[in-house]
Amino acid sequence: MTQVIVCNIEDDINVLLKVRATRHGWSMEEEVRQILCSAVSKAGQTRPGLGSSIAARFEGIGLTEPLPELHGNAIEPMGFGS
Repeated sequence: MTQVIVCNIEDDINVLLKVRATRHGWSMEEEVRQILCSAVSKAGQTRPGLGSSIAARFEGIGLTEPLPELHGNAIEPMGFGS
């Protein structure tokens, strides 16, 4: 197995890790191991685009047209009329 040493962890993060490990009933080392495993396993999952997320959130309440993804579109500043 590989050994990893992490230096310069802030004191407040260290305390939060200890609290979290205690809550789960295992060592701080095991807590860090679980966090790393979780982070790596989720890394390969793709996230939906913003439009898809919005459509999913409001699904079933009357949204009938697809929301376009706006990748690469220039955003025009709002005009305040003269």
